[in-house]
Amino acid sequence: MVKIGVVGISGGWSSEEMTAAVEKKTGFRLLVEMDRVRYESRRETLFYKGIDLGTLDGLIVKKIGARYSPDHLQRLEMLRYLRERGVRVFSDPAAIARCLDRLSCTLTLRLGGIPMPETVLTEHIEAAEAAVRRFGQAVFKPLFTSKARGMEVMKSDDPELRESIGAFRDLGNCVLYVQKKIDLPGRDLGIAFLRGRYVGAYARVAPGGSWNTTTVNGGRYEAAKPSRDIVELASRAAALFGLDFTCVDVVEGREGPMVFEVSALGGFRGLWEAQGINMAEMIVDSVLEAVHE
Repeated sequence: MVKIGVVGISGGWSSEEMTAAVEKKTGFRLLVEMDRVRYESRRETLFYKGIDLGTLDGLIVKKIGARYSPDHLQRLEMLRYLRERGVRVFSDPAAIARCLDRLSCTLTLRLGGIPMPETVLTEHIEAAEAAVRRFGQAVFKPLFTSKARGMEVMKSDDPELRESIGAFRDLGNCVLYVQKKIDLPGRDLGIAFLRGRYVGAYARVAPGGSWNTTTVNGGRYEAAKPSRDIVELASRAAALFGLDFTCVDVVEGREGPMVFEVSALGGFRGLWEAQGINMAEMIVDSVLEAVHE
């Protein structure tokens, strides 16, 4: 029996879907929650509920935790150790880490020449204020977040702009990520790839009055057929990270298509609800093929 575990969250939709797909294909079921994993130097391995993870044929990383956090980088280091000890981990934990941190993701995309909304990264409140004055409106984004949680829109005409920026920093955002707010066409795109191959796309459509399209804020998924140019742009962005599975967030703005981010852990539900694509089963097939190579 091939033993493939899934790193995820018990009860989480995508984690459970992935675990069920593995069980269907292999007869083996193991959902690993990283907050319960321990490393023992005496035995040079990781354990989860008494199971030696070093004995597995592979691990599929679906969710590192319920909310993105700097602590997840330490969890990825644990998985990197396991990978170095010979367990196949999908995707490479080092590649996931470059996506998980918004600063690292942004700088990697820009080094690759990928167009993005104009962005300022700084620890200096005055520099952040100057950026907002120049942009007119800006979105302040925590470095570790998903579905727009913790993001704030700030405007240049706010008489208490500096105080608002200071309050945002005091929430734990020591590095200020300031991105020009661009006019959205009411939707953005999630474009999915599996081992570099384009799988499909979906749109997140914003509800009336919302500045973002996330489903947490009432957005909905719709089927999408992006142009060849947009798929090619997303493919170039995804290739910079070397992930086994990834979803690239693209917006079709007035200045042309731009990439918001590359995600190593998202996209499942959008593909399923909008296109009927069972990404979990496709990933398991791909992992089994890789394990047997």
